Amino acid sequence: KVVNIVPGGPAFKADNIHEEDLITGVGQGNEEIVDVIGWRIDDVVDLIRGDKGTTVRLTILRADKGIDSKPDTISIVRDKVKLEEQAAQKKIITIRENDTDFKIGVIEIPSFYVDFEARRNGETDYRSTTRDVRKIIAELEEEKVDGVIVDLRNNGGGALDEAVELTGLFIEDGPVVQVRQSNGDIAVEKDPDPSIAYKGPLAVVINRYSASASEIFSGAIQDYGRGVILGEQSYGKGTVQNLIDLARFVPSAGDQSGQLKLTIAKYYRINGSSTQNLGVIPDVAFPSAVDPNEYGESSIPSALKWDQIQTSQFKKYGDLSSIFPSLIAKHQERILKEPEFNYLMQDIEEYKENKNKTEFSLNENVRKKERDESEEKRKLRDEERKKFETIEIIDKKEVTKKTLKEEDPFLEESGHVLVDLLLSQS
Repeated sequence: KVVNIVPGGPAFKADNIHEEDLITGVGQGNEEIVDVIGWRIDDVVDLIRGDKGTTVRLTILRADKGIDSKPDTISIVRDKVKLEEQAAQKKIITIRENDTDFKIGVIEIPSFYVDFEARRNGETDYRSTTRDVRKIIAELEEEKVDGVIVDLRNNGGGALDEAVELTGLFIEDGPVVQVRQSNGDIAVEKDPDPSIAYKGPLAVVINRYSASASEIFSGAIQDYGRGVILGEQSYGKGTVQNLIDLARFVPSAGDQSGQLKLTIAKYYRINGSSTQNLGVIPDVAFPSAVDPNEYGESSIPSALKWDQIQTSQFKKYGDLSSIFPSLIAKHQERILKEPEFNYLMQDIEEYKENKNKTEFSLNENVRKKERDESEEKRKLRDEERKKFETIEIIDKKEVTKKTLKEEDPFLEESGHVLVDLLLSQS
């Protein structure tokens, strides 16, 4: 699903794809389009990316036409995307609770990245997740935020070292993740720096598309009792792979020999639990249409099973478990009153009912009636939402600015849960 369009980017300029549209296929230039339904988000992104000036073709289901509509095929000319657009970003949201406004800093991390080339060349100001987030934290501290949310939704992972170093910004020195090799040897990756960049109230938001390094970070924060984990059960990617070029063994075959992908190790949290299959279970779970049995590592028949090893030596910052029942109760009470969550839960129930349907009418009038009902429901929701929207001009184009409740109800609810945590601790 298209979550947002970066202003000024290739998709924004093409103006042929919009928020909430569903991407079902990806093709390179004039090549055949590949069906990507059910793929991991980072694999789809890899397919969409390409060299500047080349064309990517997408088949999409329009959000405003309904799932019964015929897919559209569009073309977008790729252009250079600035690192800033892929890097950690910050924003401040205001959460009102008990007639008081709380400033919450949000750090969005799309991946765990590092500019390896710049670091290899000895550049002292190379970019990385941890370096960028450290700067963002300093800026948020200057803004005197009351709490911080680290948003790892749809973050498929990246550099392991960055997950370890990022954890170090929120804890004193200590273990972050355990790595068990295929021969049974266990290495403990540690944060050696005793300094803490941010000591205040912390929440981490994850979803089913948060994987690998995202699970290492959120799992460590949970194990240390450093913050509250919100959202959905994560993907469950707890293995380490290595690519072996088969040309090493058959030089005469050249590039035609291909590569072999081997699983060589597994990740374990410092509490001894593997993230494989199980992932990270949020302390406060949000409504979700994603069934863990249908999507995630555990849905793959050949995936390695979850297991456990010895706990690493570490000191917890506190035990938040006694607060969780109160946070969960307030969360559930709140979302029952929120229209966006009511819409979401209606859609989830409708999806669950429809996904098991094995019979569909081929009668044109019946199909049109279903489509019209769906369209009418969408229009009624849009009319309700327009009461809170504003219009801004970006690059001489009118852009609708939605309220946080409409644009990202999960983020706003995360802010409310963090404020509940803050108030309970004070």
